[in-house]
Amino acid sequence: MESRNFKLDTEWSVIHYPERPNGFGILTIGDERHFVNSESSFWTQNEGKRSLLNILKNEGYTVFYSNLYGRHWGSEKAVELTMRLCSHIVRNEILNTSFHVVAEGMGALVALKLLANGDSKIRSLVLINPILSLSAHLEQEKENKFFYKKLVAELEAAYETEISKLLERFDDDSSSPAFNKETPVKIIHVLSGNRAYKQSSIIKELSVEWEKADLPVTVSYVLPEKVLQVGSQIVRFFTKHEQVL
Repeated sequence: MESRNFKLDTEWSVIHYPERPNGFGILTIGDERHFVNSESSFWTQNEGKRSLLNILKNEGYTVFYSNLYGRHWGSEKAVELTMRLCSHIVRNEILNTSFHVVAEGMGALVALKLLANGDSKIRSLVLINPILSLSAHLEQEKENKFFYKKLVAELEAAYETEISKLLERFDDDSSSPAFNKETPVKIIHVLSGNRAYKQSSIIKELSVEWEKADLPVTVSYVLPEKVLQVGSQIVRFFTKHEQVL
């Protein structure tokens, strides 16, 4: 069986099986275009994602992910479902119980909450063009009224709360991302488009703090034409953190 689609709560999830399993699982948490339905997913339909999925499977990784209520923006509901998905995988698959995580864009918001939770065993974490702070992201989107209004509507739907209350919460949470000394993190920033360049300047500032705090966070910048190299970068990083079972 190459893959299996199944439902948790109201949401579809999928698990992709490699031909020769290496015993390690990868949880992926997608960005705004991500989706899973009963038969398909963004990872199987998008050419770039499909090629990355094949690279990971060829290395023996079992890859799994959920639809996560669509544009979740790191909501508690999405975090809880992700934890349920991980528990389901631990119970039903023969895999090391400490997973690698690949999160992209808004998916980073869920990954950071999993990391802060402490119950989730994250072996290592790769963040691709991550949104690390919702308050910073909102501030950035204010420049374009249409995108800002759309983002506000999505946030209110995801968090089931009005924006004024959310803004108070985001201000309280606006400190640096909760990385720790135990979990190695690799941030891969693909420099395509204006937004990516703006986010890269936020990451450059933060990386000075991470270095001072002696946190195991590395940042690499990738030009759009070199995006196919991302798969091999991820595999190299994960392999480095598989010595301790």
